Amino acid sequence: MATTATDLTGGVPEDREFVVATRPEDGLRDAVNVWIEEENGLFAMRIGVEAVGAHWDRHEFWLDVAFADGRLLSRRGDGEAHAPFGADGRPTVRGTGPVRFECVEPFRRWNAAYKGEVAETTAQAIIDNPAFEEAVWADLEIAVDMDMAAPPWVPGSLLPEAAEALGGEQGSFMSPRYEQLFRCTGMLTVNGQSRPFKANGLRIRRTGFRAFAGFWGHCWQSAVFPSGRAFGFNIYPPRDDGGLNYAEGWIIDADGTRTPARPVRVPWLRRFLTGGEDVSFVLETIDGRRVEIAGETFTNTRSRGGHVLPPDWPKDFPLVQQSHAFYTWDGERTTGMIERSSKPSVMAR
Repeated sequence: MATTATDLTGGVPEDREFVVATRPEDGLRDAVNVWIEEENGLFAMRIGVEAVGAHWDRHEFWLDVAFADGRLLSRRGDGEAHAPFGADGRPTVRGTGPVRFECVEPFRRWNAAYKGEVAETTAQAIIDNPAFEEAVWADLEIAVDMDMAAPPWVPGSLLPEAAEALGGEQGSFMSPRYEQLFRCTGMLTVNGQSRPFKANGLRIRRTGFRAFAGFWGHCWQSAVFPSGRAFGFNIYPPRDDGGLNYAEGWIIDADGTRTPARPVRVPWLRRFLTGGEDVSFVLETIDGRRVEIAGETFTNTRSRGGHVLPPDWPKDFPLVQQSHAFYTWDGERTTGMIERSSKPSVMAR
């Protein structure tokens, strides 16, 4: 059934926005991460912090800033965990080392910041060598003010078959989570040179246990348009045994009505490109509409090859690419995210 949002919570309890403040049991992960796409496609970025129970005093973080000309700024590591409590005493801060996220108003406003060194490389270089050595460094500062643009989506909440799929092993691949589209303004400063920006983005809050054993790939895309229309979907490839595979999506019309949908044509990952790839797709809504959205990537922020995986992982474990794209829906254009993974055995050679 289609629903119209009257607020930006989407029915998710407010306390889900607050971070885990004290060390949980080993294995639990509490994460905040965002995808951001400059509205004209000049650059895009991913920023994330993941607090893991077994290493609670030093949270993991990652950052990638990719430019349309192929340059890439990247950093992976951990750092001393920031105090989780904001000025009002609530656990609204998830930060570590050079990265900080803060919930200003649940489901409405968040801030993100980075200040530190980053490695300079290119999108093509990480395709050619995902385990590149960080040799050239730049100083980077990022400040982002995010205003949420749509209610959050909780995977498994829109279609009964999606809930069934996530109720089993497939649910462990993403862990309990929700994601929320936003618009933002910010400042990007590289080696002292600053540029203000306006952008679109997607924020993910994830808290729980996560396991990847048995994972066989996915295609995940989402964006918000200037009119307020939006879409999102995630799908795992059809299973070899013919069993149920997770597949779920939705659209939001300009009046704010969200309608569940099923992805029926998706751009599976078959090769690594730095940009210019057709990532168009088709969704069919539960009220019978066929929604065709054109997509073309403009940056590649991260590619991961099998040889950088732990040696005890399956040799055919999916390879991942994280990119950003222009999307066009009935003539209206925007920027958004796309993440895909496929087993090496189905990739183009």
